[in-house]
Amino acid sequence: MKAVFLDFATMGPGLDISALQALLPELEIFDLTSDMQTAERIEGAHVILTNKIRLSEELLSNCPTLRVIGLTATGTDNIDLDAAKRYGIAVCNIRAYCTQSIAEHVFGCLLNLTRSLQQYSVAVRAGQWQDSANFCLLSFPIRELSGMTLGIIGYGELGKGVANLARSFGMEVIVSVRPGTQRTNDDRVAFEDVLRRADVISLHCPLTAATAGMFAEIEFKKMKSNAILINTARGGLVDSDALVTALKSGEIAAASIDVLSKEPPVEGNPLLDYQGPNLMVTPHIGWGSDQARQAAIDELTANIAAFIRGEERNRIVFSKEYSNHP
Repeated sequence: MKAVFLDFATMGPGLDISALQALLPELEIFDLTSDMQTAERIEGAHVILTNKIRLSEELLSNCPTLRVIGLTATGTDNIDLDAAKRYGIAVCNIRAYCTQSIAEHVFGCLLNLTRSLQQYSVAVRAGQWQDSANFCLLSFPIRELSGMTLGIIGYGELGKGVANLARSFGMEVIVSVRPGTQRTNDDRVAFEDVLRRADVISLHCPLTAATAGMFAEIEFKKMKSNAILINTARGGLVDSDALVTALKSGEIAAASIDVLSKEPPVEGNPLLDYQGPNLMVTPHIGWGSDQARQAAIDELTANIAAFIRGEERNRIVFSKEYSNHP
């Protein structure tokens, strides 16, 4: 089978892909693929592997040989799933590969903000400790996580991983119902209650019509003034302009943002211009530990191997007979 990996460089360096190459001997690997190059590179392909390349209705309709799309991500918003279903193209994502990496990133950022670590480091380099009359500096607030309430939006694999780690810090965990739905019969609470009660809110939900812009001016006004927002999910969940306003005005205490609505942010973003110490912006690295990236490749390989055997593993779209394809 002809196979192409369109954006291998997005997975980072140092990965072992020998098992994937043994499975797909004709695999052609491209570090990056532009929109102008996609159609040519997928022509005649039976297997497309990708992380972030957008595969539209037009592209899929002009690739009659295509049998399966293997994603190195959980999110599927870059694939026209309706078109894939119509053309009988299987789509597989990967799951549970970066839970520990995301959870550790969330708490690394949270500890940095609650303990003012960056501010203290800057103060030492500026000579403030050396000039102090005391044995220590206590110029910036230091808050303990124990006793705080963590609100989680999106209680899948990643949300549960963060919740488990939060409990080890002595935090109370509350989980929001799905945005736009009514309260369920389990222990989940209304979204409005999470906004009102949580000291920390961590986002782990997909970007959909129901969740796009779910944190904007109104939501920030309902949060505690000492609350912290952490987003390692999708940039489109948060209105960047509204977040900057909330941070400047003190409507919320701080935020850690690992994702933006457009990546890389070549056109800029209001969060990149904000200079306050109560905001951390990282370049979509929450998932990117060495172990998680290798696990992503291993999961991708397992998905394609299962497809070749005629088994269904991590299917988002199920394949059909190819006589239906134009």
